[in-house]
Amino acid sequence: MSIYTRSGDQGTTALVGDRRSKDDLRVDAYGTVDEANSFVGDALALLEEWPVDLRDMADVLDDVQQELFDVGSDLATVGEVRPYKVTAEMVDRLEPLIDQYMQQAVPVKKFIVPGGSRPAAKLHVCRTVTRRAERRVVALSKTESINPECLRYLNRLSDLFFAMARAANARCGRFDREYIRSRNVFRHAMGKGKEADSQ
Repeated sequence: MSIYTRSGDQGTTALVGDRRSKDDLRVDAYGTVDEANSFVGDALALLEEWPVDLRDMADVLDDVQQELFDVGSDLATVGEVRPYKVTAEMVDRLEPLIDQYMQQAVPVKKFIVPGGSRPAAKLHVCRTVTRRAERRVVALSKTESINPECLRYLNRLSDLFFAMARAANARCGRFDREYIRSRNVFRHAMGKGKEADSQ
């Protein structure tokens, strides 16, 4: 079976229910989700090999990759020509994971500079590319009907990557670096326990 079909040589691609230019907003949206998924795969490969035990995070990323394919599939569907794959339950499943990983991190109140350990740095890349995918989906939603759960999923997923990056640094014995010129931007400390903001 040949990987090339020549059907896209004129700058168009097939969607479920339509054919669009490759620079179409819908194609850009699901293409950016695919890009995010590739970065998740890169992070997963590192976490599986890392000497510190991050196996639970690798398992989460394995599930996330499957779900990002669901997001891409829904975004590649023009109109409700079939039942959507991304559900509210998939979004809700991410929230306890975010709480779990944030509880493993040292409390902070300022913006975090991406980086630290290599696993954390990879997860921050996943976070920022997912945010970009979210922006693309927002732009698409202003012009066409989409599955709204896709947008909610991407929003929550980027939060999960942030929490996992902080937890990975904590497990690797690395402190998150705060943006030194930042004010206290979080009312409550983000991390283990809760602190009231004194300012």
